[in-house]
Amino acid sequence: MSLTADRLDRISPSQTIAVATKARQLKAAGRDIISLSAGEPDFDTPENVKQAGIKAILAGDTKYTDVSGTPALRKAVSEKFRRDSGLDYKPEEIIVSTGGKQVIFNAMLATVNPGDEVIIPAPAWVSYPDIVALCEGVPVIVQCTQENGFKLTAADLEAAITPKTKWFFLNSPCNPTGAAYSAAELRPLLDVLLRHPQVWVFTDDIYEKLAYDGFKPATIVEVEPKLKDRTVTMNGCSKAYAMTGWRIGFAGAPVALIKAMDKLQSQSTSNTCSIAQAAAVEALNGPQDTIGDMVEVYKGRRDLVVDGLNGIPGLYCHKPEGAFYVFPSIKGCIGKTSRSGVLIKNDSDFVTALLDEEGVAAVHGSAFLTDGYFRISYATSTELLKEALVRIRRFCEALV
Repeated sequence: MSLTADRLDRISPSQTIAVATKARQLKAAGRDIISLSAGEPDFDTPENVKQAGIKAILAGDTKYTDVSGTPALRKAVSEKFRRDSGLDYKPEEIIVSTGGKQVIFNAMLATVNPGDEVIIPAPAWVSYPDIVALCEGVPVIVQCTQENGFKLTAADLEAAITPKTKWFFLNSPCNPTGAAYSAAELRPLLDVLLRHPQVWVFTDDIYEKLAYDGFKPATIVEVEPKLKDRTVTMNGCSKAYAMTGWRIGFAGAPVALIKAMDKLQSQSTSNTCSIAQAAAVEALNGPQDTIGDMVEVYKGRRDLVVDGLNGIPGLYCHKPEGAFYVFPSIKGCIGKTSRSGVLIKNDSDFVTALLDEEGVAAVHGSAFLTDGYFRISYATSTELLKEALVRIRRFCEALV
């Protein structure tokens, strides 16, 4: 008799975490490793936010809270939605969870029945399809081409919807491509959704604040308020406030769904850490200038990496609107052999050989449901990015 439940056979360990773990192990063993695999800011949590957490500890704010979050934080989230996107979510329409991933898990487990289909545009974050599969749903992957900026077309969305479709996912700006949608780009997609009232919408806006060149990512309910009664608008503190380890994700959704997610969360983690919640109140309500400072640095890094990759033989890199990733094509490298004799048959071979031969850790595109690409996170120092580009060039130029 197997120890593990059959449901675990439906999922795989996070491949981005696996790459980051291997990079750390090689570094600990003495290898000179540049890791471009991590999906977290290299900036420190803002000082005012850290001090709010410390203050909460000293004040004894270390007890259980409401499962859905403290009244102060839900109010702050409600005000954030209104301030940034004109969304009217009341505190009772808000849930706070242990990171955005738990919001997704709660929403899917609370609503997806066996056989329900969930449309996921790809390239996509590695956890979406596995969470759906764990909930006995069916991930329906719709490829978005590099030629279209890695963005979904209305025709492709329409073609993917069936009588079994329960959810549609949208991540903007996107991990791994950095693609982000303007209000005008969302409009055709929302017109499709309006024609299919059985389809619920999950919009993952966690990278919302990280956009460049004056681009403002739009969110679905902002563009089409008629979809509010079947949309989950998710966001969090991890990316914009460099608070990945604090584990604060949140969402606005119809009250009935929030209650279902609260019920589920009450039997899993219960409330998110009270200290982290106090810090999140300060992050959302306090000064926002650190975000602009981060964005300016990220923009310079994005331009450096895109220009550098596009000068390397065999690679092509689309310039993204947001997040802190690029997703270059390696199609010009397929079929070639590396310096150590590795035949590059696919993107997994490429990133494995790149790590082994040059000490640069990236994530293969197939982890994000799209073959022939790899993901680089430029949430690392400019100096390390410059050295990584030198190593990637050396690797590609040696391919024969």
